[in-house]
Formats: sequence, C-alpha cells, structure tokens
Amino acid sequence: MTLVEVFIALAIFVAVIAAIGMFEANIFLYKNQASSSLQTSLSAQTLLKTMLVEIREAAPGANGAFPVVYAGSTTLSFFSDPDNDSTEEQVTYTLMGTTLYKAVINPSGNPPTYSVANQSTTTLLTNVRNGAATPVFEYFDANYSGTSTPLSQPVTTTSVHLVKINLTLDDDPNRPPAAVTYSDQASIRNLKTNL
Repeated sequence: MTLVEVFIALAIFVAVIAAIGMFEANIFLYKNQASSSLQTSLSAQTLLKTMLVEIREAAPGANGAFPVVYAGSTTLSFFSDPDNDSTEEQVTYTLMGTTLYKAVINPSGNPPTYSVANQSTTTLLTNVRNGAATPVFEYFDANYSGTSTPLSQPVTTTSVHLVKINLTLDDDPNRPPAAVTYSDQASIRNLKTNL
C-alpha cells in the first residue's frame, strides 16, 4: 500500500464519519424541534380550554360591575370564579412581548372592591408570536352569526357577548416548524339573550 492510497482511504473514512455525524446531529435537532412543537401544542390546547371555561362563566363582579371589565386586542379582563370559591375574582389575561400572563384579583372589603394589592400574577405561555394582523382577543356582539366581523377597537365592554382567542406560537422563529395559530371562542353564558 502506498502513502497516496493510505491518504485516500483516510479521506474516505473521515468523509464517512463526518456524514454520519451530520446525520446524527440533524436527527437530534429534528427530534428536539418535533418534541418542542408537540409540547407547545399541548400547552396551547390545555390553556385554551382553561381560558374558555373561565370566559364562559364570566358573571357580574362582587361589586355588581358588568362581567367584562376591559376588552383589548392583547388584554382581556373579566369577572369569573376560577377557584370555585363562590366569589367572583377579576381575571386578566395579557400578552406582554411574547409572554402571556394571567392576573387574578380577589375582592376585599364591604362593599367589595378589587385592588391591585390583592393581585397574583402567573406566567402562562412564552413564545407567543401574535403580530398586529392576529390579535390575541377578538370580540363579537349578540348578533354574531358565525361569519360576522369582530367589533372594532376600542370595544365597548357592554357589547361583548362572544370572545375569540388566537394564540400564534413559535419556539424559534428562525427554525422550522413554522408558527402555528391556535384559535377557539366562547360565549359568555350570563349574557345570552336567546334563552
């Protein structure tokens, strides 16, 4: 065997090892992306279920206020009883940057008031990529037929009868898979007029 043949054999061996290494690295990368995408999907579906239950059960506040406190494109605040203690708390969902937060204010005093001092805030979801074209919250009035356009901002809270939630999620916008938008909607039961 000549020295040239040894170098050629060594070059082929290095090329095969490099190809196998790249293949394994890609498999590891795609596995992580698929796992992350699946986890994001499960988190979004679980969160949407929770949000929809709370929105459906929105009711007048302990202070007698209308069920919907604020209806913005990235913030929704309403009265509901998420902890089932027979007292309506003020629940607020807010998207700040790419993070979705939930704040809950328990009423206190007599007559009851809702003070920020009694607020607890939780981080629900990160990597939310809603842009200006996809608002997190859209609102519809009592005349919603399934094809109506949402109420335009600023929304008059007393007009809100149905809330649509859109969550566009993407763990890393620079890598596949592409962002996915999860949407669902809920009618506020206590505001139904067709009973």
